[in-house]
Formats: sequence, structure tokens, C-alpha cells
Amino acid sequence: MKNKVFILEDDASICGLIRVALEMNNIAFEAFSCCADFIAAISKEEPDVALLDVMLPDGNGFDVLRQVKAEHPSVCCIMLSALGKEEDKVNGLNLGADDYVSKPFSVLELTARINAALRRKRQNNVLTVGDLALDYDSMSIAFKGKHMELNRKEYELLKYFIENSGKVLKRENLLNEIWGYENGETRTLDNHVARLRKMGVSIETVFGVGYKLNV
Repeated sequence: MKNKVFILEDDASICGLIRVALEMNNIAFEAFSCCADFIAAISKEEPDVALLDVMLPDGNGFDVLRQVKAEHPSVCCIMLSALGKEEDKVNGLNLGADDYVSKPFSVLELTARINAALRRKRQNNVLTVGDLALDYDSMSIAFKGKHMELNRKEYELLKYFIENSGKVLKRENLLNEIWGYENGETRTLDNHVARLRKMGVSIETVFGVGYKLNV
């Protein structure tokens, strides 16, 4: 699969330089000049790396970073900012940024940092939660070190639980995310949860609301 980078940057000249560098390195990309368009896009497709400006016309890149790391933890985030003081960098890194590049920057250096992030992602593209390990590359899940034999919907459901571990997930949200509808018969969901439980996965029923993965 070709690597993909999302760029959130409202300065057209800077964005143009980054585009040229990515094209030269055969890295696919999409560029966004506002937070709203970026958030809408990443909810539909996760890039490998996100380049995030801080000062944007409709928001703050640090807020976007916080949301991305909460909802898409596997995405590597590199901050691009004119705020280059030590406290700004520390703030970004503490919020979950994987790297922080101050403006003005060298395009060659930025490209090297992007490639380094892609290498780390290829090596570590596994999300571990308790005894569960979700491998994004092979689209497989291991439980206590053993590969789980899952059908497509079982995989998608358990993947969603892992990515939202510790959160109470509403029935309607699970139905919408996995089956594409919010209202209707919930027996299918209950049956899938029951099968995952038989495999040893600890999923708690939150009565009147939905389910929660315990780790």
C-alpha cells in the first residue's frame, strides 16, 4: 500500500513546497487549509502521517492533535509551527505529537522526518491493549499471543473495541460503525459480542447503554 500523508496547512506557499517534496518521494498526500475539512477527511480515511499547522483560520492545531490521537491513535502526527519556543514544543509533544518542526524549516529535513515516521509506523503498526494486539498491516488480532480466528464482522467489532478500550460504547454507535445502521434489531450485535466473550475477550455489558471492553 502506498504511504499517505495528510497536510493541514493554510499557507499556500508552504503547502506547495511540501507537496513537491512528497511527490518526489512517491508519497501520496491530501492537503487541507482548515480544521473542519481535515477532521471530516480523517474520519473517512486514516493517513499514515499527519502534518499539523498550529495557527489555523478555524481553530488550533493542538486541539486537532488532541482529537486525532484520541480517535486515530495509529496516525503519526508531526507539528509544523512558527511557535518554536521550548514550551510550545513540550506542549505539543505532551499532547501526543510524534515530532515537532519549527518554521521556517528545511524541506529536506521535513521529508527525512516524514520518512522516519513512516519507517517507525511500518515497524510498530500494532496497537496493544491488555492481552489483545491489533496488527493494522495484517488486519489480524492476537489474544494472549495467539492469533484469533475471526470473521469479518467479528474483526471489525473487536478492532473498534480495542481502539476505544475503556470507553462505554453505545449500541447505536456500534451498529452504525460496524453494520451501517443505528436503529433496528440488535440481536446481531449481541450475538457477536457473545462469540467474542467465548474466545476469552472481556466485554462488559453497560445496561441501558451498550458495551465496554475491559483490559
